[in-house]
Amino acid sequence: MKILKLLSIVALSAIFLSACGEKKKEKTEEVMEEATEVVEEAMEEVTTPNIVEVAAGNEAFSTLVTAVTAADLAGTLSGEGPFTVFAPTNDAFAKLPEGTVASLLEPDSKDALTGILTYHVVAGKFEAAAVIEAINNNDGKFTVTTVQGGSIDLSLSDGNVILTDAKGGTATVVIADVAASNGVIHAIDTVVMP
Repeated sequence: MKILKLLSIVALSAIFLSACGEKKKEKTEEVMEEATEVVEEAMEEVTTPNIVEVAAGNEAFSTLVTAVTAADLAGTLSGEGPFTVFAPTNDAFAKLPEGTVASLLEPDSKDALTGILTYHVVAGKFEAAAVIEAINNNDGKFTVTTVQGGSIDLSLSDGNVILTDAKGGTATVVIADVAASNGVIHAIDTVVMP
């Protein structure tokens, strides 16, 4: 009888412990699900940098960042957008006549600098595929209106997107689709002029 009671107690204890184990397992699964949700939410909160932050993080755009700062456009280009920026590289700025960049960075040249920089910006987000499609759907040339108010003609040459400015100058997109939280950047090899 004592053995039967002892076996009954052991059996009940095993059932109880087993039930507790199931509850711990369920609780662990709930905690894991909650932790996964927290991590996913945190990952969603981590965003791609905005246009100015992307440019500032790339040494090839240091002249552009300096110019954007001098023209007080950093706040605008960090805004909601979306924007498409045809961003001249440092090498593009170096193609300008000697002294041009230094002259444009002077406080008295702020309006001219602002006009040139906003001529490189289009309202809306236009990735390379959309630009190429627009060019192809418009007999090889697609005209965009810039934030500055002027227009730039976009065309294709040997598979590259070419910008033709108001003065007939051209620039080639050398790097396309640099993602930013408020738009997209296409690096160009020459500064275009309004």
